[in-house]
Amino acid sequence: MSVQIKSVGVIGAGQMGGGIAHVCAMAGYDVHVHDVSPDSLQTMQANISGNLARQVSSGKATDAERDAALSRIHLATEMSDLAGMDMVIEAATEDETVKRKIYQQLCPILNPEAILATNTSSLSITRLAAATDRAERFIGIHFMNPVPVMKLVELVRGIATEEETFKTSRDFIDSLDKTITVAEDFPAFIVNRILLPMINEAIYTLYEGVGSVEAIDTAMKLGANHPMGPLQLADFIGLDTCLSIMQVLYDGLADSKYRPCPLLVKYVEAGWLGRKSGRGFYDYRGETPVPTR
Repeated sequence: MSVQIKSVGVIGAGQMGGGIAHVCAMAGYDVHVHDVSPDSLQTMQANISGNLARQVSSGKATDAERDAALSRIHLATEMSDLAGMDMVIEAATEDETVKRKIYQQLCPILNPEAILATNTSSLSITRLAAATDRAERFIGIHFMNPVPVMKLVELVRGIATEEETFKTSRDFIDSLDKTITVAEDFPAFIVNRILLPMINEAIYTLYEGVGSVEAIDTAMKLGANHPMGPLQLADFIGLDTCLSIMQVLYDGLADSKYRPCPLLVKYVEAGWLGRKSGRGFYDYRGETPVPTR
């Protein structure tokens, strides 16, 4: 049974959830965002407002478009506020236990026809779908960070995902003016399966003393024409996220080439998670970032 997507629920008001709400509202969808923390919802609203203001000043959006988009975003303090949504995108933390708990609360109140999507960057869509009451109407829609800027979305079917769910989701992503790449449901899909081992290898290169932080990042920026170096990128992604994706690859594919670098583990244990915590491979507490090794 086909469902026309008019309203979108988003669970999680972090960087990804906020970005997804932003692009959905700009595309004309009625968006309800739920988060367990009311503070996170307020922060997200302020961030979206700031990002839209930047789009206006750079000529990417008009004042009228910004005002209309902001009016379409609703803060849902209760999970039950998402009951009538046509599609709900879960963008909670990359932790399977947390995601399963959300589905247990959400599924009984959600319209039976509604599509449930996850923004996971590495977890099995098939396994997550099995924790819901609608494996046929469950799909992976993996946006890239920052969502308003990045053009790519990975669309991932689980083993039970119906063709109708896939088509509706594909049309929905098209309407957001994003480019789709279809990935099979294997650990970390396409982007992170290739990107994270490269970052992990850059950390091994640092760990083994082949080059300094600065040398490695400069080498890859100028030698491989990457917009940012792999260690700078790791800090941007969050070293805890990098580690969890490497662990998903290592556990899921059982190949020693995916073994997380011990130095990455050490940084995460120290709480040096990158830009968001003030320190990672660079120290962000001063005027300009300074390498920490």
